[in-house]
Parts: sequence; C-alpha cells; structure tokens
Amino acid sequence: MADDSTPMVAYLQATDIIDWPHPAILDLAQELAADHSNPTAIAQACFEWVRDRIRHSVDYQLNPVTCRASEVLHYRTGYCYAKSHLLAALLRANQIPAGFCYQRLSVDDQGAPYCLHGLNAVYLPDIGWYRVDARGNREGVDAQFTPPYERLAFELTLVEEKDFPGVLPEPLEIVVDVLQRCSTWDGCLQNLPDVSPEAALRLAG
Repeated sequence: MADDSTPMVAYLQATDIIDWPHPAILDLAQELAADHSNPTAIAQACFEWVRDRIRHSVDYQLNPVTCRASEVLHYRTGYCYAKSHLLAALLRANQIPAGFCYQRLSVDDQGAPYCLHGLNAVYLPDIGWYRVDARGNREGVDAQFTPPYERLAFELTLVEEKDFPGVLPEPLEIVVDVLQRCSTWDGCLQNLPDVSPEAALRLAG
C-alpha cells in the first residue's frame, strides 16, 4: 500500500500537524501503551481511544474546527481528518509507523456532491500496512480493529467513489488548508475538501 520509495522513518516523523512530541500527546501515548506488550495491542488501544473519546465535529455539532494533533486532543473534537492526525501522533509517539489514507465518498450516499474522507494505516509487524478508521461510530457506522481484516466506517458503493491507492506520510495539503481556514463545524461542512477521481490517483500514486 505504501510507496516502496518512501523510507519507513517518514511514517514516524513529527511535523507541525502531527506534533507527537507535545507533552499531552506523549503522556496519553504512554498511558495507552502501559498495559500492552506488543505494537498491535498498542495500536488497537490508540485506535479505540481516538475513535471513542474524540467526538466527531458533525455528529456532535462542536466547535472549534481542529487540525493539529495536539489541538484535537485539547478540544476532544475533530473531523475525520483531524482524528486521523491525532491517531497518527499517538502511534508515532509509541514508535509505531502510521500514515494517512483517503477515500472519495458521496456526502449523502446518493451521488454528488462528493468529499474526501480521512483515515489511517498503521504498520503492524505480522501484517504490514493495515487501514483503520477512527472517525467515530454511530448508527450505520461500525469501524473496528480486526487485523488482518479491514472493518472501515464506510463502503464504496458508487462509481465516483474511490479509494486512494497508497499510504501517505503526511496529510494532504487540501485537507489541512480546509481545516485551518474554517472556524466552525458547519462552515467546514459547506467546504469539505474534494478532488476528482483522476486527481486522487495522481495525488496518492
């Protein structure tokens, strides 16, 4: 899934958005890892914490719009993209490689308009890259950590819906831009990032 030319260290790096050296992230990462002895169990604990403890911006109609991992943790809310930033930070803080994946989905499951949906891939020693979706469960959404089988939040059902083919070491700029420009959950909802299926293939190829 990942580009073979991308060194694994790229999936462990700290950035302005994935600011895992932040003290609050380090403290939580250590707490989540404390009762587990292997990377797979730690990854599951991190995934379930973000899925269940960070409230999705639209599901709960919460402000502010968060982007940086430490912001997501501080405010305990975020869009799917922001939640993926925090999950990557917690995993990387535990020295578990983590990257970003995207899907192009129908906003209302009936066709246009479409938007990007953000999720993660984590590198598990016995499996390799494994996609997980911490956007938060609700009626009709039941994402789980069940390696080697994926159990994501959404299934692709329409022709224009697409899976990005790779694992990116950094979030897409178009996603970060929207999160940083919008100040309210409903304002962000009206400006969700999207790219054409062809552009999605180029961006993630």
